[in-house]
Amino acid sequence: MSLPSTPITRRNFLAAASVAPFAVGTAAAQKKIPVGLEMYSVRKALATDLMGTIRAVAKMGYEDMEFYAPYYTWTADQVKDVRKLMDDLGVRCLSTHNNLTNYKPENVQKAIDYNGTLGSRFVVVASAGRPTTLDGWKAVADSLSDGHGRLKPAGLRGGYHNHQAEFTPVEGKRPVEVLAAGTPRDFMMQFDVGTCLEMGSDPIKWIKDNPGRINSMHLKDWNKEKGYRVLFGESAAPWKDIINQAVQTGGLDFVLIEQEGSDFSEFETAEKCLANFRRIVA
Repeated sequence: MSLPSTPITRRNFLAAASVAPFAVGTAAAQKKIPVGLEMYSVRKALATDLMGTIRAVAKMGYEDMEFYAPYYTWTADQVKDVRKLMDDLGVRCLSTHNNLTNYKPENVQKAIDYNGTLGSRFVVVASAGRPTTLDGWKAVADSLSDGHGRLKPAGLRGGYHNHQAEFTPVEGKRPVEVLAAGTPRDFMMQFDVGTCLEMGSDPIKWIKDNPGRINSMHLKDWNKEKGYRVLFGESAAPWKDIINQAVQTGGLDFVLIEQEGSDFSEFETAEKCLANFRRIVA
């Protein structure tokens, strides 16, 4: 896979009209929301050329990049180099994805240090393992709350990213409700919309039920024909209404496009999804 080679400077990057945060037209106070990319979407390129991939994603017009769990294996110097490059390009890292073990007392300081260097605000857990009972999910909520408490003195907030399992009832209750009820109000419930859609849940209702806690959303799309290979915005989901509701009541601060695969290359996919996003929110 080849990476775009055109040099990017802070000046010409910030001059591009595409990088301005989008304004949700019907949302309160025309709130400006930056759009980022979950870097798992370009995972093959990222694994072979970290810096080149960051440059390529910035050139597309993304303002934010969410690094997934392998960032924790970088060296401290790599983290500093990534931050310097992002500063030069005028882009941010507002959140990272983490294993639950990163919240443990023996591991959390490294997460604090790395996220502090990157400028991140949210240390998001992206998997709870495989709890099979409500008590198991309650134990996960306790671990999330404990980790959140360890992060707060450093000016960071915890978060949790849902998948299909959290919207699949266990003993008559959805685990995502257990996690929301068992964590502090300032703990972010990072909303992966696509998995909610797949499980037949109502994304707008979920946002309304959790005011102020949907600080970021993964704009991952899904339909019955192509599953998660459908490009963002190509399903029948009411995306503009979902985003507006998240701004109005969810406390939305930023959105992240995520793509698990498609009929196109990783970079083509990321570009097409961003173009669809701009068309939808225009």
